Amino acid sequence: MGNKIQKITSNLWFGTQAEEAAQFYISIFKHSKINRVIRYGNERHKMEEIEEGVVMTVEFEIRGSNLCRLKWGTTFQI
Repeated sequence: MGNKIQKITSNLWFGTQAEEAAQFYISIFKHSKINRVIRYGNERHKMEEIEEGVVMTVEFEIRGSNLCRLKWGTTFQI
């Protein structure tokens, strides 16, 4: 069995404006880009009382480092 190096992706939690935050970061760092934006669909938004099409996660890259911004509401529940 060979050794594998697992990449770690940093995650930052935003109550709102996850996409705007990612846009800001890629605007100030060279060699940066947004890789993927995932939005709430019809099935999830009814359960969570979130509008369909609202950003759930934004995956982006700054100089080769992968980051993920989460839009997950303003309260934390376990």
